[in-house]
Amino acid sequence: MISVRDFTEKIVSNVEKVIVGKRDAIELAMLALLCEGHILIEDVPGVGKTMLARSLAISLGCVFKRVQFTPDLLPNDVTGVSVYNQRTTDFEFRPGPAFSNILLADEINRATPRTQSSLLECMGERQITVDGVTHLLPGPFLVMATQNPIEFEGTFPLPEAQLDRFLIRLSIGYPHLDDERAILLSQRSSHPIHSLKQVADAQSLIECQDSIHQVHVEQSVMDYMLGLARGTRQHSDVLLGSSPRGSLALYRLSQALAAVRGRQFVIPDDVKHLAYCALSHRILLKPESQLRGTRPEDVIESLMASLTVPISAG
Repeated sequence: MISVRDFTEKIVSNVEKVIVGKRDAIELAMLALLCEGHILIEDVPGVGKTMLARSLAISLGCVFKRVQFTPDLLPNDVTGVSVYNQRTTDFEFRPGPAFSNILLADEINRATPRTQSSLLECMGERQITVDGVTHLLPGPFLVMATQNPIEFEGTFPLPEAQLDRFLIRLSIGYPHLDDERAILLSQRSSHPIHSLKQVADAQSLIECQDSIHQVHVEQSVMDYMLGLARGTRQHSDVLLGSSPRGSLALYRLSQALAAVRGRQFVIPDDVKHLAYCALSHRILLKPESQLRGTRPEDVIESLMASLTVPISAG
């Protein structure tokens, strides 16, 4: 069986042919895939959010579907609908785009809360219930949602329950000068996404997902994770801290990162590297703290500075 490290390197290197100079963001997306989690990407238009999702799907040979979220989008447009068949005099279920391996929910905050909530069941339970009938989603299944952090006119902010369903929140960011020059050169004749090849398959991903659970987490490192998550609930700037789902996300992501680094045990640096993307979107600040310019990342940084880091692990 292929190792998690080799598998991840193969996928990341392939995606880098399209998403230039953003290895950290690609690796974080791969960690979410390995943990069977979902991704929220907050970034400005044109930095490669859609291309990242498409590149991952092509690299794994997975079914990719994209839904452009708009105010008039209905829940059935995402999940599917039952249609009456006059020949059989019965209702037939026609699956929506959610029945895929990688679903891109583009500009998710432009849809109404009713439509946003249609993703809750499929993200949390990997199934969809329509007209009282439950349909299982194919595996692997990943929701990659995007939203613009700058333009808020005509948007509906994601509620805490929806945000908590996302394993990580990340940002791709603008490329460096040399990377942007390489992008221009690579797209002089055609987009590299059109020549991207499949380098792995979904079955290999599922096998790697299973092996992640075998990575050892020492008690002191686990306590460090819990200290970070529980500290967000007691911080003076925080109105609502991370849920237990946040602690579990940090635990699983740390296991995945250790495996990607070729280790069978988690070290504190794994936790520190992942705390921001796993916990920041689960922190709701007090209004007065927001007015002072405090960010969720500042809360996590202060917690990491105050907590005692385990000396050794493994």
